[in-house]
Amino acid sequence: MNFFERYLSFWVLLCILSGIVLGQWLPDLFSRIAQLKLAGVNLPVGLLIWIMIIPMLIKVDFGALHQVKRHWKGIGITLLINWAVKPFSMALLGGLLIRGVFAAYLPAAQLDNYIAGLILLAAAPCTAMVFVWSRLTQGDPLFTLSQVALNDSIMIVAFAPLVALLLGMSSISVPWATLLTSVVLYIVMPVVIAQLFRKLLLDTGQKRFDRWLAWMANASMTALLLTLILLFAFQGQAILQQPRVIALLAVPILIQVLFNASLAYYLNKIAGEPHNIAGPSALIGASNFFELAVATAISLFGFESGAALATVVGVLIEVPVMLIAVKLVNRSKGWYEAQSLRG
Repeated sequence: MNFFERYLSFWVLLCILSGIVLGQWLPDLFSRIAQLKLAGVNLPVGLLIWIMIIPMLIKVDFGALHQVKRHWKGIGITLLINWAVKPFSMALLGGLLIRGVFAAYLPAAQLDNYIAGLILLAAAPCTAMVFVWSRLTQGDPLFTLSQVALNDSIMIVAFAPLVALLLGMSSISVPWATLLTSVVLYIVMPVVIAQLFRKLLLDTGQKRFDRWLAWMANASMTALLLTLILLFAFQGQAILQQPRVIALLAVPILIQVLFNASLAYYLNKIAGEPHNIAGPSALIGASNFFELAVATAISLFGFESGAALATVVGVLIEVPVMLIAVKLVNRSKGWYEAQSLRG
């Protein structure tokens, strides 16, 4: 993990504080930034989101899709978790906790938005950080690469219908036109641009390609942090009035990550997949493409929405929670392999 990735939660906390302070200090400036829109898309945030997402997609080699057949059971389990379990379990948790257990402690006007943000967070599997989690568990790199390439291919066509379905099931209306625009802006176009860049960079040689990837990873993380400053500049007043909101929104995200990682890990054991497949399968199944979630939440509901805040909470706890999952996968390796041998 690079410097930014290792301390992501610290940087996010710093951005929260910076955004809140700047929002209270310079409200007119951030109000003008919020008005810089074209066709409903905030231009500064749109640019930052592209800087965030494109470097991650450059890592993805869609030519690796032919590797899928090597570990088809592990691939199938991860797809099951990513597309059939994780989004629906998050919608269920959102309904039970946000509208139920925690409702009295949250702003009533934002309950639907919080659930929408949680659904957006769970509706797209992670693209970039999973390479880090896989490496930390000594996962099979070809499996990880082929799984990410397949998930990204599915995401292009499945993200919008899945989000619309889950929001509809949660009685939250969303304009299809805006949702489809978000998919084109934040999935389709970045994928096309990233793959063109990937080809151009690979033509210059592998060493130069790796150097560019390292530089772009830092640029991507910087763009993420600047986006968070903007978000919290607008969310600052609400957070100061309701500081418990962040902690309560973290609860369903934490439950969802640990539940889905455990389920994917156990299903791989039952299927007889080796540990270097089960580890990345569990972690891909649990992690979220939070950059896409943040971008889509802003497009659909706005800077100051509870949906945007909920997706940012996902960014805040992503690294510590996933490192917990990594540690559990590594510590259970002996148990996993012994159980598999007895099976």
